[in-house]
Amino acid sequence: MVLRDYRDARLSPRLRAILDYAVKLTTAPDTMTESDVEGLRQLGLTDEEILSVVLITCLFNFMTRLAHGLGVEASPEREKRIRGWISQAAAEQPWLFHHP
Repeated sequence: MVLRDYRDARLSPRLRAILDYAVKLTTAPDTMTESDVEGLRQLGLTDEEILSVVLITCLFNFMTRLAHGLGVEASPEREKRIRGWISQAAAEQPWLFHHP
């Protein structure tokens, strides 16, 4: 089982734009401009929803960098729960996995 890239999924323009925005904020934050925000507004997102996208993206990035910076590893039980989610709930998302 291999995770797929969201760009290969059939997503609504709104969801794709949200994910593209989050990727850009993660990988090239210094290139973000007002036009990035305006693009989300044009797809119907409110300023509150855009703020939520930014905060969730920032929190995820912060927590990931914190864990990596301190060498934190998931406990075996936590890892087992994560793998269970991937094999159950996420497995119900046909676009997410490629079954060779």
